[in-house]
Amino acid sequence: MNDQMHPAGDGTEHVHGELGDAEFAEFMELAAEEGFDQEEVEGALGEAGHGPLPVLAVVGRPNVGKSTLVNRIIGRREAVVEDRPGVTRDRVTYEAEWAGRRFKVVDTGGWEQDVLGIDASVAAQAEFAVEAADAVVFVVDAMVGATDTDEAVVKLLRRAGKPVVLCANKVDGPSGEADAAYLWSLGLGEPYPVSALHGRGTGDMLDEVLKVLPDAPRQTFGGTPLGGPRRVALIGRPNVGKSSLLNKVAGEERVVVNEQAGTTRDPVDELIELGGKTWKFVDTAGIRRRVHMTEGADYYASLRTAAALEKAEVAVVLIDVSESISVQDLRIITMAVDSGRAVVLAYNKWDTLDEERRYYLEREIEQELVQVRWAPRVNVSARTGRHMEKLVPAIETALESWETRVPTGKLNAFLGEIVASHPHPVRGGKQPRILFGTQAGTKPPRFVLFASGFLEAGYRRFVERRLREEFGFEGTPVQISVRVREKRGRKK
Repeated sequence: MNDQMHPAGDGTEHVHGELGDAEFAEFMELAAEEGFDQEEVEGALGEAGHGPLPVLAVVGRPNVGKSTLVNRIIGRREAVVEDRPGVTRDRVTYEAEWAGRRFKVVDTGGWEQDVLGIDASVAAQAEFAVEAADAVVFVVDAMVGATDTDEAVVKLLRRAGKPVVLCANKVDGPSGEADAAYLWSLGLGEPYPVSALHGRGTGDMLDEVLKVLPDAPRQTFGGTPLGGPRRVALIGRPNVGKSSLLNKVAGEERVVVNEQAGTTRDPVDELIELGGKTWKFVDTAGIRRRVHMTEGADYYASLRTAAALEKAEVAVVLIDVSESISVQDLRIITMAVDSGRAVVLAYNKWDTLDEERRYYLEREIEQELVQVRWAPRVNVSARTGRHMEKLVPAIETALESWETRVPTGKLNAFLGEIVASHPHPVRGGKQPRILFGTQAGTKPPRFVLFASGFLEAGYRRFVERRLREEFGFEGTPVQISVRVREKRGRKK
């Protein structure tokens, strides 16, 4: 089931997610009866029905204040900041909002200089981020001025053809604005003087960002009107067998395979016939783990994975069953889930398992992957081709769930049964309850529940579990947001 946003009569799209006119009118009547403010309800639907958000990449050489700027943009301290280059690790994508517009921010906070030289590492870092971005903030240290590394990144940005906002950082007062003016020489337009540390000038810069950032990302999910192939990202830690799997499904040696972890340096997009359909596979194998740059390689892999997920519709996460499930495996699965893509777990090197390892593996899966029990599981061997035929049905199941929408009437009948049979626990003498809800978006399914009081995390997880039992959603994250009725709103 692939519900698209219904066009309005004037050729514009509705702002109420994927609810049609009649369904929306009926829903708003219900909201009014329960004492909810119309603007609040419309805002909640718009927020949940946004679909994929546009992506803003923050790039620049190490130690110019990128992570500090990202923290300023998202309004909280999440990106790691230290006074030395190369401390950003793990998570690289955050959600942000400015002037009522929501977007994603990709933090490319740099890493330790590798043996290729800092120019090459910065350029590669920017390249991965810009590939998945709709617009770019290029951060330059106004106190230092434009360096050769900055010039190299400018050339890359020009080739990419994405809109660029030039941020002249570390301008803490009027005296520094003269330094910022020198950055006109980069040829990227007006430099916006900013102090990411103190917040000075960030509002003006973000106003300009909103001008160049599209309302919706250029990537169209679920195939283009011309019926383009579905996009599948192969992700996983280095040397887990991503390139081998791609070669096996392609039926030929498309990608270099080597026992050394990370021999794939650039993402490879391949159109592959599989199960009677054409798919676009993105191989995202990690980079080389060289001496003195292991930390950089981990960050590099995270950045590449984030870029691939932004372009994909479904993520096939490969896990090497010959080794224990690692923190890195869990981190990559979390990235896939947080990105809102459909997810399939492929347990590779299954042919190498003996009975003892298989026993311990099942225990590890039960304990470590309890949060993604909903993801289809395929036991494969990229080397021998074992069970490759099961990969396509698993991907198709995940994509179908990713696009499924439950009609509002059917959903509310289901919610009524839950409230009657399993009411929320009484807290502080009050018993909050779900009043009504709707599914405002798909890809992934996004639900908005309206309640009389705060719903605890455990009860939300219970609702999600029951939603999956009732409506399927195998292979897709399910996002649930809850809006609580204000005290002034009483049922009429």
